[in-house]
Amino acid sequence: MTTTATKTLEATLAPPTKGKEQRLERTVATYRRALSEAFESDADTQTAVNDIVTPYTLTSYAKDALKNYVPKLRDTYNASEIKDDHPVRFTNRGFRIDHSDDRTYEFCWRVPQAGRGNAFWIPLRINPEQESLWFDLFDESATVGEFRLQQHRTNWVLNVTVEYNVAEPEIPDDPTRIGFDIGESKLLTGCARQNDTPTQPYIYDGGRARALRKEMYTTLKRLQERDAAEWRVDERFDHYQNALTDIVEKASHEAVEYAESFDNPVIVLEDLSYIRGNLDYGKYMNRRLHAWTFARFTDRIEDKALDAGIPVEFVNPRYTSQTCHACGHIGSRGSQAEFKCTNSKCWITEYQADINAAANIAGRVDPWGESVPWKPERDDSPRNGSRCDTAAGHRTPSRQSRQTTLAAFES
Repeated sequence: MTTTATKTLEATLAPPTKGKEQRLERTVATYRRALSEAFESDADTQTAVNDIVTPYTLTSYAKDALKNYVPKLRDTYNASEIKDDHPVRFTNRGFRIDHSDDRTYEFCWRVPQAGRGNAFWIPLRINPEQESLWFDLFDESATVGEFRLQQHRTNWVLNVTVEYNVAEPEIPDDPTRIGFDIGESKLLTGCARQNDTPTQPYIYDGGRARALRKEMYTTLKRLQERDAAEWRVDERFDHYQNALTDIVEKASHEAVEYAESFDNPVIVLEDLSYIRGNLDYGKYMNRRLHAWTFARFTDRIEDKALDAGIPVEFVNPRYTSQTCHACGHIGSRGSQAEFKCTNSKCWITEYQADINAAANIAGRVDPWGESVPWKPERDDSPRNGSRCDTAAGHRTPSRQSRQTTLAAFES
């Protein structure tokens, strides 16, 4: 069986001539005026947006993209304002590329322009690691989605969403499930479960990412208060975003390498699609957590796992950080790094909190379906006495050998 994978290709436009750059700048400025007017008018249907953007000198591909995008800004993204640097979006109908081995830059992109015969070609500097997908687009063995044009100071960047077919990894007969907990203190924590036992945990520290996010917020706020030039604000924003992107790429790569160290690996992730809408921890914490790219991190792990042929499963994240992985009771998380089980009969006393969460994520999928954590007000234990419908029966391992605290792990 095959499945559809999605990636975003990125290419930098070769330095354009003065005339072409003026046309690019005119396209961006016109698009942003149309976007701003449509958004400020509270247009919430494609028809309403169409009435507003029709007079603008834009291609039908850009206007159709606006008709799809503007209603989502308020309904889906709950936006109260829009940024000034939105990229120009085009629907896939307007995408054209050309290839020739004889050129310095082998791929060229046909830039859509309003008016018959006004489109022009411009060379692309592509990422060599994505070359095969650009060829797939050229010979139409991959499907192009929406594409976007944006200016980053002196560079023009083209992003293209691509869908392509890959072999769908199958769940092996004897899988080793590896759960990953994505957080702020510990950026990524992985833990495999073998014979229902947490095995060889892995931690990628989040200190650098947390410091970058704090520094970015403080720096940009000060620049704006001092009424700094827009290019300076953009430059610092790009600097921090690029640094955070590098961290996400490195950590997701290491996560898949960690999973590959086990026989028959299956990666298990939390389904965090609802996380932004359900956070309410006060203004300060909401700002920090909303800026935290949970979905982006999850997507990168999933993409890299798919390329490595590792199946990925998603589970409900409810109570994963508060449930004891050994007995299933709700415990307490006294500090960010410490979990305490409140069940007096459980062999767990203190456990490294993020490893406990990762172990819960790994153990939440089994042949009987997703397990249900115990809650203080009711007992969800199955009738046969095993824990939370797990495949294995209840085991009472050695207290000493499996008591994983933060100090024990770091030593």
